[in-house]
Amino acid sequence: MEIFRRLTKPVSHLVVLSLLALNLYLPAAHAGMIGTEAVVNAAQAQQNRERLHNAFNRDDVQAQLLARGVDPAQVQARVDNLTDEEMQTLATNMDQLPAGGDSFVGALVFIFLVLLITDLLGLTDIFPFVKHNR
Repeated sequence: MEIFRRLTKPVSHLVVLSLLALNLYLPAAHAGMIGTEAVVNAAQAQQNRERLHNAFNRDDVQAQLLARGVDPAQVQARVDNLTDEEMQTLATNMDQLPAGGDSFVGALVFIFLVLLITDLLGLTDIFPFVKHNR
């Protein structure tokens, strides 16, 4: 029992010092209120990321990327590295782009139809396959 009493004092000092040392090195946690706008922006950014990932995971998109020499894994990695602002800009631009692709093809079809109609009416003579009644 005498040994136990002799060891309690140094052990108690060691325990007190270790508890003080732990308190000195742990930073204090600070809590704060999160605004609604921050939560909505974070949710929208996550939704935009998922939407872009789903768009780039489609088979036809991956086939076009491979045809142009781009590795789909690199595209996914770059999408992951985008900031929230860049993600928002890209998602907004995706919404505003025409669904059928480039409008140049539509313009060519429109010009062809206008020239064909004017050729049928006899105002122009552009296409050799159109028969004129003169």
